[in-house]
Amino acid sequence: MTTHEIKPDHFRVKPGHRVMLADWSTDTTDGFEGTKDDRAALLASLNEQLSDLQQMLYAESKHKVLVVLQGMDTSGKDGTIKHVFHTINPLGVRVANFKRPNDVELAHDYLWRVHEQAPRNGRITIFNRSHYEDVLVVRVNELVPTKIWQRRFEHIRGFEQMLADEGTTIIKVFLHISKDEQRARLQERLDNPAKHWKFEHGDVTERAHWDTYTEAYEQAISETSTDDAPWFIIPGDHKWYRNLVVSQLLVDKLTSLNMRYPEPIDGIEDIRITD
Repeated sequence: MTTHEIKPDHFRVKPGHRVMLADWSTDTTDGFEGTKDDRAALLASLNEQLSDLQQMLYAESKHKVLVVLQGMDTSGKDGTIKHVFHTINPLGVRVANFKRPNDVELAHDYLWRVHEQAPRNGRITIFNRSHYEDVLVVRVNELVPTKIWQRRFEHIRGFEQMLADEGTTIIKVFLHISKDEQRARLQERLDNPAKHWKFEHGDVTERAHWDTYTEAYEQAISETSTDDAPWFIIPGDHKWYRNLVVSQLLVDKLTSLNMRYPEPIDGIEDIRITD
């Protein structure tokens, strides 16, 4: 198997950096030249490491991890969850989706429903779309005035800093695909009957706003990538490489927590199961 090292930090957005997505490749594999078997073996190894780390996270119950997944339509949020987390014990991981707010949610501030879904100690929570929709879709579709979504960047930075200060490790991932790749994936949904359920007429409407969404993402990422809640712009045109980078990123982050299993109960070494 290839010994190529996956380096997620190559894709980290430094605080204060002005992001132009055109400067970030969607199809790079960062020099990875492994075969299909190499890729599968490396992903399996990362899956196993992530599973072990998640078990330790759950057992120690000291840290909590929030993974934010954002990207254009068809960028692979569902696929990333499927391939990166499929070996994780379901007791220790949860996926939260944020759809159109209901009446109760609309009666509160826009971060109320998000905070409710934040992870507890020992858990990983994945936001499949997130609070960032409130500076993305509302901006593109002009659902609120500019002055409203503009001030939300400060709110979001403060919200995420509070989570980090309270012990949450925050990993924010933008799955970066090209417009051509999105076209191909949308067409695949039309051509493959097994994927018809994924296609909605609104997908075509949203694609027409590609440039506006690009501008919205550029500002959102630039305004909110911080030391404690960094953004990673992960190249997403090659699904296999996307899965490897996100997996390695999570393994690196969890390893950095220096977790330990709890000390055993007193006298456990003298216990024998006789029946």
